[in-house]
Amino acid sequence: MSIENDIMEIMSGFLNENKLIASLTLIVAMLVVRTLLGRLLEKKAGDDAELAKHWANTLNNTTQLLIVLGLMIVWVTELRYAALSVAAFIVAIVIATREFIQNFLGALYIASSRPFSIGDWVSIDNHVGEVVRSDWLTTTMLEIDVEDKSYAYSGRTLVVPNNQFVTKTTLNLNYMRRYISHSFALVRDPDEINLFDAKDMILAKAEDYCRSFSDVAERYNSRIETRMGVAIPGPKASVRISTSILGKNVFTVSIFCPTEEVVNIEQKVTEDFMAYWYAASKKAKSKKPEARISRRLNQQDGL
Repeated sequence: MSIENDIMEIMSGFLNENKLIASLTLIVAMLVVRTLLGRLLEKKAGDDAELAKHWANTLNNTTQLLIVLGLMIVWVTELRYAALSVAAFIVAIVIATREFIQNFLGALYIASSRPFSIGDWVSIDNHVGEVVRSDWLTTTMLEIDVEDKSYAYSGRTLVVPNNQFVTKTTLNLNYMRRYISHSFALVRDPDEINLFDAKDMILAKAEDYCRSFSDVAERYNSRIETRMGVAIPGPKASVRISTSILGKNVFTVSIFCPTEEVVNIEQKVTEDFMAYWYAASKKAKSKKPEARISRRLNQQDGL
């Protein structure tokens, strides 16, 4: 026991006299451990990129926290004396670092309530993006174009202070990452075309384009409804006929499909609809001269 006590006293004395060396040793050791653990977790995650990102982000935040705590332990005596000497400036320091403190508390809120994880789609303050990194001060997201309903990355990066997730409403849109209930409108001027024939054509085309993934879409739709506790549109396609304030015919098409297929299916249905409308309109116009000739002949026969 005496030998162990002597060793502890020697180490304690060395650390007290060489705090700078101890601090550098601590930082280097933690970075080496982080690197080794990072490689191990990366191998364990395999092809799951989202899990690898999540573990890497958690490892980075944990390492940073341990380094800060370790440095506080090493420099505890100096910090105590410094705290006594700057007691009069504590209020000024708190005010100067208020934003950092709020962001740190926001990070604690995110870690405890887990409103989202790495890889989730999140909407905050009219911005939507995929969370790629979250540290003690900020959360980084890749912006997603939801407004134009293309659901593609815009190429811009959003860096959101963590305190925003406490003071503003945060929406988790993670269920939209794989499948989404997408609606779009087809608008045409009034014409001598049977609207319900056009509706049947649109519905048949939409169902045809969605047939290849209908089973997966149905299972995913059921899972989302079970998790959220509410019914959502889908998985079957639907078409609704209405009119605009200008008196134009509006076909609202709703489909439940993979997010990456939204634009492709919408363009195919639109192309088929425009081709159908053009052919039907051309056919209706060709019948008009024949109808006029027939009416004239009937009038002549009556005379």
